[in-house]
Amino acid sequence: MSIDRDDTEPGATPPPGLLDSLQHYARQHQPPRWSGPFSRFVNDILPAAPQALARNSHQYIWDMLRWSSEEDLQGRLRCRLFAEDLFGIDTAIERICDYFKAAASGSQVGRRLLLLLGPPSGGKSTLVILLKRGLEQYSQTEAGALYAIAGCPVHESPLHLVPQAMRAGLRASLGIEVVGELCPHCRAQLEQRQGGDFLRMPVERIVLSEAARRGIGTYAPHDPSTADLADLVGSVDLAKVAEFGDEGDPRAWSWSGAVYAASRGMLEMIEILKVKREFLYLLLTLTQEQNVKVARFPLIYLDETILAHTNLAEFRKFLQESENEALLDRMVIVQLPYTLDYREEARIYRKLIVSAAPAFSTVHLDPHVLDAAAVFAILSRLHEGDGDDGELVGKVRRHAGEDGEGLRQADGSPPQGAGDAPDEGLTGVSPRFVINALSYAIIQSQRRSLSTMDFLLALKKSIENDARIDARRKRKWIDLLILTRKEFYNRWVRQDVHQALFVSFEQEANALLGKYLDEVEAMLDNRQIRDPITNEERRPDERFLRTVEEKIHISDAGKQSFRQEVVRKAMSAYKRGERFGLASHLPLREAVQHYLFEQRRDVLRLVGSPSRPDADTGERMSAVAQRMMDDYGYDSHSARDALNYVSTLLAQE
Repeated sequence: MSIDRDDTEPGATPPPGLLDSLQHYARQHQPPRWSGPFSRFVNDILPAAPQALARNSHQYIWDMLRWSSEEDLQGRLRCRLFAEDLFGIDTAIERICDYFKAAASGSQVGRRLLLLLGPPSGGKSTLVILLKRGLEQYSQTEAGALYAIAGCPVHESPLHLVPQAMRAGLRASLGIEVVGELCPHCRAQLEQRQGGDFLRMPVERIVLSEAARRGIGTYAPHDPSTADLADLVGSVDLAKVAEFGDEGDPRAWSWSGAVYAASRGMLEMIEILKVKREFLYLLLTLTQEQNVKVARFPLIYLDETILAHTNLAEFRKFLQESENEALLDRMVIVQLPYTLDYREEARIYRKLIVSAAPAFSTVHLDPHVLDAAAVFAILSRLHEGDGDDGELVGKVRRHAGEDGEGLRQADGSPPQGAGDAPDEGLTGVSPRFVINALSYAIIQSQRRSLSTMDFLLALKKSIENDARIDARRKRKWIDLLILTRKEFYNRWVRQDVHQALFVSFEQEANALLGKYLDEVEAMLDNRQIRDPITNEERRPDERFLRTVEEKIHISDAGKQSFRQEVVRKAMSAYKRGERFGLASHLPLREAVQHYLFEQRRDVLRLVGSPSRPDADTGERMSAVAQRMMDDYGYDSHSARDALNYVSTLLAQE
C-alpha cells in the first residue's frame, strides 16, 4: 500500500481548468437568498411547506439524517454522512439516530441532553463534526430551508411573530404548532422600529454555519477559576450601555454566548463534565424547559439540541458524586467504544494515513501492515478474562465476521456471540497510538518501504519506551504483539507465498491435477494404470489421493463422494467442450495448492539458506517475488522480506 500525492511546486503553473472548476463550484454553492417583510413570508413562503418551516431543532436534525441516508436490505437507515469517516461503530450510530427519531416525534426524549461517552480517539468528536457539517449542507437545500427574523441574535423563527391569540387558527388552517416567544431583542425592535406592526418585521433565509455562529455553537471548557456563565449566556456590554443608557436595554446586552449561537440548531459541549456545576444546571434546564434566564430579562426561549461528549475517566468521577443523580436522569447516554472488527480498524488507519504528513505518501506499506496493527489493537481491547490465547484469537475472528477458516460470513455480519463482555472496546490501544508508532517506524526506516515485521518491531519499541504505560501492561501488550504475529501474520504471509508459488509453478500444478484425475478415474472404474516409464500396470495410488484430499480435510468416510463429485464435474466440462482446469473445482484447487506447497518447502528453505540456490531455483523464486509484487501489493523489499520470513518458519518446523 502506498499513498501518492501530486504536490505542486511553488511557482508552478496551476493545472489546466482549475479556475473553471473553482468558478463552477462557486456558482453551484451560492448561498440561497430571500428577504422580505413577515407579510410576504406568510403569503409566499409559508403555504408551500408549513410543516417544514415549523420544525424544531430535533426534527430538523432528524430530517437532515434522513436526507443523508439510504435504506439497506433490512430497512435500516445507512447514513452517508458517516460512511467515509467512521468505521466499526454502526451500533452506536444507530442509537444516536434512534435518539433523534424519538426526539423528533415529540416524546420526552427531546427534553434530554445527548451525551456521547467513550475512550479517547473513539470517534466522538468526529461524529459531532460530521453532524455539524451535515447541518450546514442541509440548510442550503430547499428541503432544509430555514427562515429567521432579520437581525435577531438568536435567529429565531418568524412564526414567533404570530400573536398567541392567532396560533390556534394557524394550527387549524395549516396543521402546525407554534412554540416559543420573541426574544427581548426582537420584541424591542418590533416596538421601537415597527410600531408594533409585526407584519412589517423583516424576515430572511439563513444558512447554518459554525464559522458565522449561526445555528451551530461550540463550547470547550477552560480554567474553572476563570470560567464564567457569560461564555454561554452573554453579559452586559458596558460600551453599549453608554450608548443606550440602560443596562436593561437588549441592545446593550452582548449576545455572544454559545447558547445563542446554537439556537435553531445544535450546541456541542466538549468535555462537558469538566465544566462548573452551574453550567450543567443551566444546560439541563435549557434542554428541559427550552429557555434560559439572565439578569434584567424575562425568560429567553431557545430551541436547540445539546450534544455533549466526555471520556470514561471524567464520567466515572461524575458517577461517584451522589448529588449528580438528578443531572444523570436528564441525559441520554450513548457509548462510543472502539471498534472490535480489525478490518474496520484498519480502515481507520488508512483514513488517518491519507490525511497525515507527506512522509507517508512516499513509503510503501506491505499488504498486512495495517491489518496486523489492527489485530493487535483489537486484542488489547478485549476483556481480560481467564481465557487462553486461542479464545482471544477466536474472539477477534468472530468480531470480524469470520468463520473457522478465516472466511467472512455470507451476509457480511458478525455472528452471534460478538461482544461477550460489556466493557469490551472501552479500553485498550487507541488509533492514535498505532499511527504514532507507524510514524516512528517510517522516520526510523532507511528504506521507503515498511514490511509487517518492520512495523511490529517498531510498535514493540514504542510500547517499551512509553512512560505512560505501566510495566504490567507493557508485558501484556508485547505478548499480544507476539500473538498477532503467530496467529494472524504467519497465516496471511504463508498464504500469499503459497498462492504466488502456486501460480509460478502453474505447469506443475496442472500436471498434478491431471495425475489426480487419472488416479481417481482408475480407482472408481476399478482398473489398473499403466506406468508411463516402466510400462507396467499398477493399482491406483491411494496414498497419493489421500495425501491430496487430506489437505482440505476430506475424511476417509467422505473421500468416495468427493471423488465422484470431481469426476462428475470433469465429465460435464468435457460434454460442454470445456477444459477441466484448476479453476473448475475450487476445493480441489486448494488441495493441489497445499500439496504443491508441501512439495516445494525445500525450495523456499533455500531462500534463507547461507548456500546459494542453483540458477533454476533462483529464477523461480524471483518469479514468486514478482508475482507477490504484481498481484498481492508487495514491493521488492517487502516481498523478499516475506519470502525470508516464510523460509524461516519452514526451517523451524
